[in-house]
Amino acid sequence: MIDVVEFLRGGLRLNPSLLAADFANLGSDIKLLELAGASILHLDIMDGHFVPNISFGVPVVEAVRRVTELPLDVHLMLSNPADYLQVFRRAGADLLSIHIEAVSDPRPLFDQIRKLGALPGLVLNPPTPVEAIESFANDCDLILAMGVMPGFGGQKFDPNTIDKLKRIKSIGKKDLLLSVDGGIGDGTIADCAAAGANLFVAGTALFKGDLKTRFKQLSELLKQ
Repeated sequence: MIDVVEFLRGGLRLNPSLLAADFANLGSDIKLLELAGASILHLDIMDGHFVPNISFGVPVVEAVRRVTELPLDVHLMLSNPADYLQVFRRAGADLLSIHIEAVSDPRPLFDQIRKLGALPGLVLNPPTPVEAIESFANDCDLILAMGVMPGFGGQKFDPNTIDKLKRIKSIGKKDLLLSVDGGIGDGTIADCAAAGANLFVAGTALFKGDLKTRFKQLSELLKQ
């Protein structure tokens, strides 16, 4: 299991979203990310029901696990996440995040995720207020604030996400992994860091050019 405190000692981190990778050369892209300094990878699981798109499933997570030892942050955009916790953990997930919009009380799922040996995360979409997760904020290890409606990459960042990050930071425990996903790039990543995020899911903005160069450029913006 990931040691969150130790992980956070590494400072602010990019979390490459493999949804934007070249799937014909996925293993090569992962190796390039490792060489660039990546310390975690993000995988979006979409069911075509909870979100209006289908991405990939267990076989891809298994394939990624075979080619890297990096922690795998698996984001379950599923209507019925409880049915898939075990299979994705077996596939190699180290963090399993579920949406508050999909479950009324996520705590039993958090318990199940921990029993499986992974870390639980909770996600909220742009229209969902922080109050919806407030009572669960200290029961999980990661909270992910979506900067766009999930389902598709390349969308414009919702500026209201900055205030949500600040609010979550104020109510979360000291060693919370506070992540932001959607619209993260050159013009938004520094503001998200200033708002308290420590994990930044980057897809289109990272994979649009030379991976090592873009990883360095975005990482530099986190140091400002």
